[in-house]
Amino acid sequence: MSKLQVGVIGCGGIALNKHLPAVRKTDMADITAFCDVVPENAAKAAKEYGVPGAKTFTDYHELLRLDLDAVYVCTPNRSHSEITVAALEAKKHVMCEKPMAINYAQALDMTDAAKRNGKLLTIGYQNRFRGDSIFLKKECENGVLGDIYYARAKAIRRRAVPTWGVFLNEYEQGGGPLIDIGTHALDLTLWTMGNYKPKSVTGAVFHKLNGETEPANAFGAWDPGTFTVEDSAFGFILMENGAVISLEASWALNSLDVGEAKTVLCGTKAGADMNDGLTINGTRHNRLYSFKPSFDARGVDFFGGGEAPPDVLEQLTFLGAVMGKNDLVVLPEQALAVTQILDAVYESAKTGKQIVF
Repeated sequence: MSKLQVGVIGCGGIALNKHLPAVRKTDMADITAFCDVVPENAAKAAKEYGVPGAKTFTDYHELLRLDLDAVYVCTPNRSHSEITVAALEAKKHVMCEKPMAINYAQALDMTDAAKRNGKLLTIGYQNRFRGDSIFLKKECENGVLGDIYYARAKAIRRRAVPTWGVFLNEYEQGGGPLIDIGTHALDLTLWTMGNYKPKSVTGAVFHKLNGETEPANAFGAWDPGTFTVEDSAFGFILMENGAVISLEASWALNSLDVGEAKTVLCGTKAGADMNDGLTINGTRHNRLYSFKPSFDARGVDFFGGGEAPPDVLEQLTFLGAVMGKNDLVVLPEQALAVTQILDAVYESAKTGKQIVF
């Protein structure tokens, strides 16, 4: 089969540093169209990653009129749903960067549009494609952990607030660390558990440190006047089967217990955590045990990916699915459940009430 023809909408950091380099490494697609509200951004991306004669636009509707197989949506969170729905209605397959949308209603519009148009939709949860994540998923599927009844979804930074772009703008992003990095931890937790049926959510959101003027931040001091999103958010999730999940997300927290896109799972037969590399623990022959699988090879053979890193495996899977070679790994219905829970954490924090589905 000849190469796929794809376009990208939003030519900022996530496109330039993740999606476009990874697509190039797959050698499965030609990137023929680029769109960004800043013309120079589209031109720069086209020069570096486009085929000769690649087109550039400032209006994504013009890009969607082209004969493309798939579109990447890499814009600020607020426009994810609008652009993704338009792309699906234009009969394009879509990979949308995380989070799926800024709220559950907009995410639902996206899944409905994918079904209505018979097109593939996936979300950029590349942490599923790490070697440790894949290994843990297989352990869970094989019943090694038994019935998983407690989990911890962890995305904690001590001082690493992103001070570029629109990360601190609540209108554009819909939230802060919860919707930015907490979404990865929650997705990884729900996926490994194989559980997407929440019953209720209680959440708390904090603006405790975003007024600091000397924060010792890894990305430089932020402007307290423009830091309108939360600096930390926490949720307690009760699932329909009685399992509970503790969700922790922060860009700035006075804690040394840090780590991103990590999960802790506790089951009736064994447990697992990613705190210091993946460790499986349990009992055998009346003895406690723990073991750490080795991932020195950087990855596993996954959809023909060999030792490709997670971002490339993500693209191999999506582009392969567009070609009909394999199924998607990140399904829109799964990402919808993630968004539903994140939305409920914010709503619970706002109202002071438990959100029951």
